[in-house]
Amino acid sequence: MFFINCPYCGERDQQEFKAGGEAHIERPKQPTELSDDEWAEYLFMRKNIKGVQYERWNHAHGCRKWFNMIRDTSNDEIKAIYKMGEKPPSI
Repeated sequence: MFFINCPYCGERDQQEFKAGGEAHIERPKQPTELSDDEWAEYLFMRKNIKGVQYERWNHAHGCRKWFNMIRDTSNDEIKAIYKMGEKPPSI
């Protein structure tokens, strides 16, 4: 268990949050022109690395806002937290 510093509410227990998967995935510009395999790749295939990962999180039991987190998945160390739409900080 660890604490997350919500950029809107401040530090809260991890149990208040829901992980939303990989961050910064760009939607295809012409989705109607994608093959079924290409569309499946966009929808379902995500990195699941052991190490530093850029993730989306939701403060589900608080402000309900989404934000991004840079987290080391091997030890849950939070490297940075930033609001949606902001540029990722260099770590």
